Amino acid sequence: MSRTPIAIAPRRPAEIPGEHGMKGITPRETLTGSAVAVGDAFIQSLERVCASVDVDDNSRTDYARDWWPLGMVWATTGHVARMPAAVARPKNVEEVAAVLRLANDAGIPVTAAGGRSGVLGNSLPVFGGVVLDLTQLSGITDLRTDDLSVDVMAGTFGDAFEDELQKTGHTAGHWPQSMKLATVGGWIACSGAGQMSTRYGTMADITRGVTAVLADGRVIETSQFAHSATGPDMTQLFVGSEGTLGVIVSACLNIHKKATYTESGAWAFDSFDAGVDAIKRFSQRGARPAVVRLYDATESRRNFDTKDQHILLVHDEGDPEIVAGIMSVVRSECDGKPSDKTLVERWLSNRNSVHALDELIMDRAPDTMEITAPWSQLPRIYHDATAAMMAVDGTRTATAHISHAYPGSAGLYFMFGGRPELEDRPRWYRDVWNAGARSVLGNGGNLSHHHGIGLQRGRLMGEALGSGMEMLQLVKDGLDPKGILNPGKLGLKNPFGPTPEWADKAAPKA
Repeated sequence: MSRTPIAIAPRRPAEIPGEHGMKGITPRETLTGSAVAVGDAFIQSLERVCASVDVDDNSRTDYARDWWPLGMVWATTGHVARMPAAVARPKNVEEVAAVLRLANDAGIPVTAAGGRSGVLGNSLPVFGGVVLDLTQLSGITDLRTDDLSVDVMAGTFGDAFEDELQKTGHTAGHWPQSMKLATVGGWIACSGAGQMSTRYGTMADITRGVTAVLADGRVIETSQFAHSATGPDMTQLFVGSEGTLGVIVSACLNIHKKATYTESGAWAFDSFDAGVDAIKRFSQRGARPAVVRLYDATESRRNFDTKDQHILLVHDEGDPEIVAGIMSVVRSECDGKPSDKTLVERWLSNRNSVHALDELIMDRAPDTMEITAPWSQLPRIYHDATAAMMAVDGTRTATAHISHAYPGSAGLYFMFGGRPELEDRPRWYRDVWNAGARSVLGNGGNLSHHHGIGLQRGRLMGEALGSGMEMLQLVKDGLDPKGILNPGKLGLKNPFGPTPEWADKAAPKA
């Protein structure tokens, strides 16, 4: 049945680690090139069409940063990537459309932002202009329990959205680590995957339709009908588009009945490859438990205090008979040693923790690189990519775990870190990313599983997509001919100049 709308109060994004140290200073910019000039007349026009516009240094500094680890390092020396000229906070879709019309007419870049939880510079305004904060667009506008679908505004934060669904006995099934930091629009724009995507799917599967505002202010809605043969699926144009094709303002999502039963298991394997083979076998038999995570020996020791073991965690939820059948298949294919299944509970209780990230970044410069690999190539990709990253001067560790499993492939999540000198971190950071990503691409893997592209991966898009990059550029040119929407992202061309780079040899000086 259809329900009345569910109000969810808007809130501001969470503070980014290191953000408190940026207050009250005028930061210096790190990216090459310069911002697009924005005059006072444009700001005055912006204030007439949008209820809230901030041009003070503190607001502009806040929106010059996201959760990109390199940006957190820059913050320690009073630097940001690029300052926007203004931060606009529209309160409704009409204001979003008005801001875009104004910017399009003036040729001013616009970067959409939500919780700014991206870890690749996804929401950084690399050519300045306007940051469009969508967090005032919050709430559930319709919940259809018979259809298992929900309409939700793009600026709604993930934890608040899920809390309201849970009260009705439902779930979206999307559980990213950034649950409290990210918005629904950000989930879709970066084609996110939650920790239980093996059962519930990624945002590409969960998203039925979107309402988006194009660069010229036109508001469009894509079809909400699943399994439809009415031409290409226009919804998927916007899933993963990172605000470059249109600004997502609301969406229709699939939901599920809240699980009534759970079952878990853990196994220890003598090698990572043996664990990979076990997951492949049960996945290809049709077993899709909610959580499938295989840690290599180093990560197993770090997380579970084991020694020389590769730990596999499996957790499922749903109808008791279905879960029992799936876990029976899993157990029959797991030829490793049964391990303490309380390890699953340990992981579940700590899976969304980000509290120590700022300290880790300053001490060990850690980051992650998530990709998708076909089963036939996954062991080679694991071994070759970790070796390639370790070979980069300054790297201390390069490890990986499987985080998502599908019948034909799996999500492989690399973690790497080092202790290069502060002034050498940009060089090390770029080199280790290049080494790992090119090893993956050269062995038949893809560029990203769920973090998207942002600024960090843009230089690799041509290598990853091949001739598909030309098709993407044609779509961009058709929907945003003046190129104002999040320029500098997805490796796309733009009218404002080359995509800015950061210094290869030295970090910014204080």
